[in-house]
Amino acid sequence: MEQSGLSKSALGSYEADDFKDISHYALIKLAKFYGVTADYLLGLSETKNHANADLADLHLRDELIQLLKSGRINTILFCEMAAHSDFVKLLADMEIYVDGIAAAQIQNLNAWVDVVRAEIMDKYQPGEHDKTMYLLKAAHVQEGEYFSRRVHDDIDSILEDIKAAHRGRRERAPETSVAAELKRDLDEAANFKGSRLEQLIFLFCKQTKLRYNKLTEEEKGWLVRIAQKSELLKTAVPQRGKRGR
Repeated sequence: MEQSGLSKSALGSYEADDFKDISHYALIKLAKFYGVTADYLLGLSETKNHANADLADLHLRDELIQLLKSGRINTILFCEMAAHSDFVKLLADMEIYVDGIAAAQIQNLNAWVDVVRAEIMDKYQPGEHDKTMYLLKAAHVQEGEYFSRRVHDDIDSILEDIKAAHRGRRERAPETSVAAELKRDLDEAANFKGSRLEQLIFLFCKQTKLRYNKLTEEEKGWLVRIAQKSELLKTAVPQRGKRGR
């Protein structure tokens, strides 16, 4: 691959499964050739082209920067949402509603409908259940309800596309439900050869992802002593022999 400035043997070694090292020279050459950052090539960053972006140019508030750095939100999903082609439309609809940009126009439209409705009532004296009157009443635009629906549709479109893009990814949540997993563990515990106490301990290990077979006898002893305090294992005290004492 002469265009990259590196030899064919060097490139072949970088693509090999047992590859262990790469020189600074080669790293810089590849980064320039592909037009990405060195950190991106090394898998240290998801940012391809803006390694030294100035936060001041992004006009981000301290609260957002702190939130993104806190680890409390899924920043990868956040970026996928913000990078979606319909995200600009979503923000535009939110801005129109929050800043009241369309409020005056909506009020004028509703006022015009009211004028027409009043003229019809004055001229034709329609009955209480007249369909035209119902239609004009329904023609009123509720600003909050209208933009809530628009924003909802925008978000639905974005989420459906992101969900479709995530299908088949290794890090997706397992398809098995919690209920199905519990049923499977209960079935295995019921078939476990041992006492009632041992079955309960086995089930506890399954639910907490402990490997029962890897526990030492001392560790099993700890679990036995703890499990013996369970209400599930308590039985009625024998009453035999109390009479005649």
